[in-house]
Order: sequence, then structure tokens, then C-alpha cells
Amino acid sequence: MVELADLRADCTNCFALCCVALRFDASADFAFDKPAGTPCRHLTGDLRCGVHADLRVCGFSGCAVYDCQGAGQKVSQVTLRGRDWRADPETAAELLDVYPVVRQLHEILAHLVEARQITQDPGVRTEVGDLLAHVNGLTYLGADELRLVDVPAERTQAGQLLARVSEAARRPLPSRSQRNGDLVGADLREADLRRADLRGAYLIAADLRRADLRGADLLGADLRDADVRGADLTVCLFVTQAQLHSARGDAGTRLSPQHRRPAHWVAGAP
Repeated sequence: MVELADLRADCTNCFALCCVALRFDASADFAFDKPAGTPCRHLTGDLRCGVHADLRVCGFSGCAVYDCQGAGQKVSQVTLRGRDWRADPETAAELLDVYPVVRQLHEILAHLVEARQITQDPGVRTEVGDLLAHVNGLTYLGADELRLVDVPAERTQAGQLLARVSEAARRPLPSRSQRNGDLVGADLREADLRRADLRGAYLIAADLRRADLRGADLLGADLRDADVRGADLTVCLFVTQAQLHSARGDAGTRLSPQHRRPAHWVAGAP
């Protein structure tokens, strides 16, 4: 049975796939361009990041918030069977195709594991369990089969089930809904957002200081630079560690036990 602990990155068992397979463009999140399949110039000989301790200072906040959710070690040790891409050109070609697929499947798995914990309906729990087993099985396919996985279809099926779980968990549903809403820079200080539908909402640089977000659905919400100092996020639905890393919080931000307080959050009251 898949647990959240199985969906946490273990860089010691990964061949630095995120530093090789993914592309990024020079922006506020990345200091320079890097094509997919090209090792980052900061990748060291022992497959570690040479600027990991100073990612934000060096202009790599995008790397600082990135979380493979365990896909890196899965592809390295299962799909690629422990083969190092540096010594095997065929492996290097495979990881470009399969790593993004497994990464997205692991994100779906994490949400399904949470849905299994949330739902009180035995029938829905069975549906979640069946889909969880199906998606998990996909992550163990060989490289050729993984290339054929229809990730958007898998995401759509999971999304529909997660929506049902969310609606049941948030009853009575509040009248306020900002699904896919534009809340960039919005002043939401001390706002009552309990059980609100904030799926896919753009909360970039929003002021959420001391806001009450208990029970809010944050699946896919963009929290980059959102100020959550003093906010209550203890029972938010489908919020990821990467989302928290992209936000700005402090010691007063309340989190659920399964989430870790990002190291860059400043201690002290807002």
C-alpha cells in the first residue's frame, strides 16, 4: 500500500535526474537557461548540487521549491535498474522520456493517498484505493511502456475523484469559490477562507497573513511569494510541500503534521 513516506525525495538513491532531465529558462526562478538532457553546470562529480545551500541567493528559487515526490529514486533504481546515465547513453535517452512521466504520476499518487485519508465514505475509499493501485502500477512499467502512458487522461480521472472527495470533506460548502481565480497580489489578511474552493487559484504574492484556510482546497493553487505568515493551513486539502516552499511563512504559520516547515521561512511573528 502506498503511503506519503513512499513519495518523498531520496537524493541519495537518485542519479540527480531533476538536474539533468528537466529544462529551465532564465527567469526570476532560474539564473540561466538549461536545455532538457543537459546536466546543470552546478552539478558536481558526485551528483550533488554545488550551490544547494545557497540556491535562492544564487537565483535558483525554482530549484529550491522543486520536489520530485520520490520520482527520482523510482526512475533511478526501478525504471533504469540502477544504471547511471553518465556511463550509459541509452539510459540518458530513456530518462528524458520517462522521468517527467513518473514525476507526474507520483504527484497524482500523493493526492490520492491524501484522499484515501480524508474520505469517510467506504465506497469512495474503495474507488480511491483502486485508482491508487492502478496509478502506482503504472510507475513500475518499463521505459517503453511508460512512454505510452496518457498522463493527462490519468490526471483527469484522478481530478474528478479528488473533486468528489473535496466536496464531501468541505460540506457544508461555503458560497465563496475562487477556483482558477485571479488573486494575484490580493489583500486577504485575516480572511475567513475555511472550506473555500481555491483549486488552481492564482495566489501569487497574495497577502494571506493570519488567514484561516482550514479545509480549503488548494489543489494546483499558485502560492509563489504568497505571504502566509501566521496563517492556519492545518487541514488544507491537497496542498503540496512544493507549494509551501514557494510561499513565505514564519514560525506562526500553522501546518499539518505531514508537512515540513520550509527552512527559508523567517522565525518570529509577522
